[in-house]
Order: sequence, then structure tokens, then C-alpha cells
Amino acid sequence: MQNIKAVKAICTAHQIPFYIDACRFAENAYFIKLREDGYQNASIEDIAKEMFSYADGATMSAKKDAFANIGGFLSLHNEELARECRNLLIITEGFPTYGGLAGRDLEAIAIGLKEVMQEPYLQYRIRSIEYLSEKLHAAGVPVMRPAGGHAIYIDSKAFLPHIPVSQYPGQALVCELYLAGGIRSVEIGSLMFGKYDESGELIPAAMELVRLAIPRRVYTQSHIDYVAEVVIEVFQRRQSIRGLQITEEAPLLRHFTARLQPVI
Repeated sequence: MQNIKAVKAICTAHQIPFYIDACRFAENAYFIKLREDGYQNASIEDIAKEMFSYADGATMSAKKDAFANIGGFLSLHNEELARECRNLLIITEGFPTYGGLAGRDLEAIAIGLKEVMQEPYLQYRIRSIEYLSEKLHAAGVPVMRPAGGHAIYIDSKAFLPHIPVSQYPGQALVCELYLAGGIRSVEIGSLMFGKYDESGELIPAAMELVRLAIPRRVYTQSHIDYVAEVVIEVFQRRQSIRGLQITEEAPLLRHFTARLQPVI
């Protein structure tokens, strides 16, 4: 919360609107309750209300902390700006009560925003992430610590030190986890964020990570244990994993559609 207040002060001093990316507001509110002085006895709803009170608005992907299958929303304190956005929505998507989303999905968002603030749910979810992090760390797997609220991040550069960044160790690990156990993950490294210099050489990303984002209200304890077992099994034979090279890529956002093949 102190960080939010500090950012708000900077934005106010420079007359910059302050918007919150609210896709994981409840998980962050729970961490504030656990870790920040003065909030141990506050409810998640009260913490969330204080968070948003400092912002001019918020954007949210409802597929995260709103429990919805699809969609999202923009919320604003400025009524005039909100009216302009609604008018643009009507022109481009449809009326606010149905533009872009089915009524069923709008109802799911409304219910999900309430359910996500239930502390027993947040406690179970965040403890599951923490448990997976502890299990992988104990087996020597290089994971980012402390654990966050929605995902485990593996340091693929440390996991696969024999694969150079130019051969995308993160994507190589993503593919191996899927082949070994059907585990879907995502590379957040040089395939996603790498650039080319004027000579065509790869400028690597700052970090080479693999994210294992955990679905909400889907995985049981045995599922989490299965994920850990597959990751550890792959880690134990990591020297056999080969790097990848791009055979086809789009000029923008290549990580969505690029084709790769193992380096021979």
C-alpha cells in the first residue's frame, strides 16, 4: 500500500493520471494483509477499496481475479471521461450491457469479484503456490523466490546453462515440460522480449524465465504434486535438452505464432 501511495504522490506532482492494472488485485490485497504493518486486521475488501481510492481508474483482465472465462473492464473515477469511453464503446462494440461480452460473462465477472475476496480461497491458493515453490527449491530447481500469488517462475538460464540465450532456453524448457507431462507453461525471455540489432544479432531479454501460472479452483493437491514431479524429473535430465532455433516468425509479437525446431 505504501508503494501505491508513493506512486500516487509522484503522479499527482506531475499531473499524470494514475491507473492500476487490477487483474490480480485480490491476491495483492492478501499480500498486503500478510506482510504490511497496519493491515493484519483489515478485510480484503477494505484493503482493496483503499488501493483503488488512490487511483484515477483501473483496467482489468477478468480472466484473472474475477474468475471469468473471458473479458475485462475499464473503471474510472472521472464521470466525463467515463462517458466518453462509453460512447466510444457503443460506436465500436455495442451498448455497455452487452458490447463485446455475453450477459452470462458479465454476471460471472460480477460474482467473481465478490468471491475472489474470500480469505479462505486466497489462503488456499497462495499456500498452494508457496508449496510448489518450496518443493521445487528443495530439489534444486532454480525458482524465483519468494513465491508470488499466481505463478511459479523458473530461471531457465540457470535450469539449462548449456543452452545459449540465442537458442531460447526458456522455450526449450516450455516444450520439454509439455512433452514430458502435458504441462502448459509460457516463456518470458528472449523469445518474447528479445530484439534484433542492425546486424540481425539477437539482443537478449533481461531475464530468461518460464512461468507456470496456476488455474483458479481447478488444481487439487495431487495436481500440484504432479507438476512438481514432472518439473523435477525434467530437471534431473536437463543436460539432454537441446536448444531451439526460429524457422518462421512474425514482425511483431512473434512469441504467439513463431515456429521453432530443435538445434541439431
